[in-house]
Amino acid sequence: MEVDGLDARYRQPGIGAPLAAGTTQGTLSKGFQVAPRVKTPVTAFLRIPDPRRQLAAGRVSAQLELYPSSEAEAVLIDHQHVPLEVEYTATLAYMLDGMPVWEFEFGGFLRGSLLEQKVPSRLVALEPYRPDRIPVVLVHGTASSAVRWAEMLNDLRGDPRIRDHFQFWFFSYETGNPIPYSAMLLRDALQAAVASLDPSGRDTALHEMVVIGHSQGGLLTKLTAVDTGAQFWNAAFRKPPDELPVDPETRDLLTQMLFVKPVPSVKRLIFIATPHRGSYVAGNRISQFVASLVRLPGNILRGVLTLGTLDSTSTALAGQEGFGSVYGMTPGSLIIRTLAATPIAPGIKAHSIIAVRGDGAIETGDDGVVEYQSAHIEGVESEYIVRSGHSTQSDPHTIAEVRRILLKHWAESCTKCQGCGPLDGAAPRIASGSPGVCALKYGSRLAGAASMANQD
Repeated sequence: MEVDGLDARYRQPGIGAPLAAGTTQGTLSKGFQVAPRVKTPVTAFLRIPDPRRQLAAGRVSAQLELYPSSEAEAVLIDHQHVPLEVEYTATLAYMLDGMPVWEFEFGGFLRGSLLEQKVPSRLVALEPYRPDRIPVVLVHGTASSAVRWAEMLNDLRGDPRIRDHFQFWFFSYETGNPIPYSAMLLRDALQAAVASLDPSGRDTALHEMVVIGHSQGGLLTKLTAVDTGAQFWNAAFRKPPDELPVDPETRDLLTQMLFVKPVPSVKRLIFIATPHRGSYVAGNRISQFVASLVRLPGNILRGVLTLGTLDSTSTALAGQEGFGSVYGMTPGSLIIRTLAATPIAPGIKAHSIIAVRGDGAIETGDDGVVEYQSAHIEGVESEYIVRSGHSTQSDPHTIAEVRRILLKHWAESCTKCQGCGPLDGAAPRIASGSPGVCALKYGSRLAGAASMANQD
């Protein structure tokens, strides 16, 4: 197969026929599901027991075994470990081909309830949850989608150390909506997924979650790991929640958005080209005009109309021009000022990857959307500068830094859990030779007439 649009091609040579398998949607876990369009690498392997004896008898029976790459990368044949042939990049490209990217990216910016009508869950994965692998949650930026992570995903999953210890989830949201609202949806989705996948709280890997956000997604990412107390509320309102003259539905929504607690399962953040102090592009006239075209979802619109009836004795938002994400990312906005002053909660580590165009001074540089001085924050464990434009998720230097951080996270998390495998030279997952996840047994006469025998 020819693959276009991805810089690197990853495959594993070996025995068997590499295929791309679709998925059937099982019971939807609240807040989490395998993406409906997902394609996953599988290998078909024909196992012929005692072939010499069968040939002598005049009839050969065999078993067709299908092995998902997430469960086995090698098979046991005559007491030997033999690698399975796997096509990682070709399967990813096949899945991405024909996806309605523009509809989701620009439609998701302008129509605040688009995804509610089109997707059953905002948090999706490329394979069923594996309890022994740490989730990496990728949060895209403004007028963007999960597709923009393809290059990074391809490279990271091409590394067996990453592939064997992590699994990748993707959070989607309507990027024109208010930042606190989208962040609330992200927190709710993560907590619902944890409650559904591990109700007993025994899965250590699930509680070592890494969240990576690009651009606006980085602001949402930070809002999974801060304790704001009443800071956001006091910045927006001059009365406590129970005294604010609004209907109960609006009051509940505002308190959920503005009283933020860290998500307990999140342990590390990676900010990529994140406008912690706003984006100078968000403040220009064209961006403000486009922002005025955003149609907010019904519950937000009702809340905005209610807030419009309040005077300056109740709120500091009286007379505010707009409430969408572009207004929120304008330098000096209420949300930007308050969030920038809010530290990351203790026990959660964070890293910054900052893009700067050209070869000039870093401190006065920018990536075309976000200035270095906006993306730079104190309190992070590391800061990495990449000479790139704003869409730096596909830059090989950015991907290499993300890989470094993930391997560091695994090494540190390994001390907290049991049964950790080695990072370097990890042994491949071996299929025992018993019937696989999906196996078809069939017989074929030597004359060539094929017949189905039975199905497992």
